[in-house]
Amino acid sequence: MPRPNPEGMQRSRAFARVLGPFVAAATLIVAIRLPDLGGVVDGLFAHPVLPWILGATMLLGGLIVTAFHQYWYSLTAALISLFGWFVALRGLALMALPSAMHTGAGETLDHPGLVLLARVFFLLLTVLGLWLTYVGWISRAQRMTAASTGPRCATRIAPDEPV
Repeated sequence: MPRPNPEGMQRSRAFARVLGPFVAAATLIVAIRLPDLGGVVDGLFAHPVLPWILGATMLLGGLIVTAFHQYWYSLTAALISLFGWFVALRGLALMALPSAMHTGAGETLDHPGLVLLARVFFLLLTVLGLWLTYVGWISRAQRMTAASTGPRCATRIAPDEPV
């Protein structure tokens, strides 16, 4: 595994600050409201341009993450990079295969077992978002506070520790 550089660590922290709260909030809401989202899904696919626009936006967002975050030096960095690829591929699938995506979403919402499985998936994404939020906003602040409280703490906590 390549050693992290300061630029990569800072970039991972910046992506974690943005992606973490968004992913945590959005996926938690989806997990809670999943059985009620049938109308939203049908509304999305009612107009052919809407899945294309959403897919193009997801593809662009995923490509931005993958283009500006090609780091794999830690679990957090790898999760950010994998998330970018996941979003880009989902966006591409939504643009290229909207009817298959609509059918898949409809089938999921029609079967209680699949709804439960989807809820577990979205809750796992919520945990990912909470982890990224912690790494991006809290972890660095705790290390910096500990490092500034005295020389004993500063020698035990490295401010350039990988994310």
